[in-house]
Amino acid sequence: MNLGALKQAYHSPELRRRVLAVLGLLVIFRLLAHVPVPVPDNAALASFLKTVFNSNKLLQFADVFSGSALSNFSIIMMGVGPYINASIIMQLLGQVVPSLEALQKEGEMGRRKITKYTRILTLPLAVIQSFGMILLIESTSRSITGSDLIGHPNLFQWAVMVITITSGSMLLMWIGELITEKGIGNGISLIIFCGIIARLPTSLGQIGSLANSNSNEIVTLFFFLLATLAIIAFVVVLNEGQRNIPVSYAKQTRGTRVFAGVDTHLPLRVITAGVIPIIFALAFLSVPALVGQLFSTAKTAWLANFATSLKNIFATTSPVYGAAYFVLVVVFTYFYTSVVFNPKEIAENLQKQGGFIPGIRPGNQTADYLKKVITRITLAGAIGLGIIAVLPFIAQAFTNSQVLTIGGTGLLIVVSVALETLKALEAQAITTSYENY
Repeated sequence: MNLGALKQAYHSPELRRRVLAVLGLLVIFRLLAHVPVPVPDNAALASFLKTVFNSNKLLQFADVFSGSALSNFSIIMMGVGPYINASIIMQLLGQVVPSLEALQKEGEMGRRKITKYTRILTLPLAVIQSFGMILLIESTSRSITGSDLIGHPNLFQWAVMVITITSGSMLLMWIGELITEKGIGNGISLIIFCGIIARLPTSLGQIGSLANSNSNEIVTLFFFLLATLAIIAFVVVLNEGQRNIPVSYAKQTRGTRVFAGVDTHLPLRVITAGVIPIIFALAFLSVPALVGQLFSTAKTAWLANFATSLKNIFATTSPVYGAAYFVLVVVFTYFYTSVVFNPKEIAENLQKQGGFIPGIRPGNQTADYLKKVITRITLAGAIGLGIIAVLPFIAQAFTNSQVLTIGGTGLLIVVSVALETLKALEAQAITTSYENY
C-alpha cells in the first residue's frame, strides 16, 4: 500500500464521501439481515434454523454468504446468491452463445448490456431459490420437530413470502451496484465480506466460552491462533501470486512520428478462478446428500437403503466427503480458468497491438505458450484452493471441536476482498493527489 498517497488524500472530501457511502450502505445491509419474513412464530423458527445450520457445513457456508440472514429467516436470506448465480450463467453462456460472446468484445457498451441481462436473469433465479428454500425449511421442520414452524401457509401467504424474499434479493443487488458506483471497490464482494465479518463476534464468543469452561484448552487456542495467522499469510501469498510473462511492443510509425518500442509484462494469476471452484464443488456435493435425504424414507426397501448409504457416505463428517471436496475443487479450478482465460483471444489482441513474447512467434505459438503456462501455474493454485477448502475438516480432526475450525474459504474471501478494496482505495487516493496539482 502507498501510505503516502493515502495520507495525502485523507483531506479529500470526495474520498471521504465515497468511504462514508460504503459504510452507510453496509450498515443498511446489516439492518436488513435482522428484518424477518412474516411467519407466525419467528423466534421459534430462528432458533430451529440455528440448530439445523450448526449441524450442516453446507448450510453454514450458505449462511456465511448471507451474513446470518439465512438462519434468521430474513428478507435478504438469499443474500447476493441469485445475482452471483446469474453472473456465472452469463459468463458460461458467453462462451457458447455467439451473440453474447460478441457483446463481451464490444467494450463498455457490451458490458452494460450483459449487466442488464444479468439483472433480468437474477429475478427468476431469486424466485426459484426463495421458493425452494422455503419448501426445504418447511419439510425439514416437519421431519425433525413434527410440526410446520412456518405455520402451514396458504397460497396467499406463500406468495407474500416468495415476493418478500425475492424483493430482498433484488434490493441487495441494487445496494451492491450502488456501492460499486458511488463507493470504493466491488459492491457485491464487499457485501459478502461484511457478512463474513459480522459472524466474527459470535465465533470469538464461542471460543471464549470454550476457554472459560476448560482451562486446558488455552494452549490449544494459542496454537489455533497461530495456525489462523499462518493460513492468512498463505492466503495472501496465494491470492497475490502471479507469473509475469514478458511482452515487447515493436516500434510504431504514425504519420511522421515514430514511437519507440515498449517492454512490459502480462500478469497471469495463480488463482484466476478465485473462489468460484469452491462454490461449484459445494453445490455439486450437496446433490447426493439431498437425494439421500429425500429417498431415505421411501417405501421400497432397496431404494431407502441406497439413499441412507448415500447420505452417510456424503455426510460432511465423512472422509469421502473431504476427499471428493478436494478433488472437485481442483477439477473446477481448471474448468473455470478455461472459461475466463482464453489464450487464443489474448494472443490475437497482442498481435493486433504489435506486441509479442520474446522468443515466441505471434499467433498460434503464443496461444500455445500461454495455455501451457496457465496450465502449470493453475496446478499450484488448484492444490492451494483444495487445501484451503478442506481446512475445516483437518482442524476438526485435530481439535475434535466444531468451534475450533479454521474457515479457509471465509479467510480467502475476506483477504481477497480486503486486498482488492485497499488497491481501489489507493488508486482513488493517487487520482485525488494528482488532481491537486
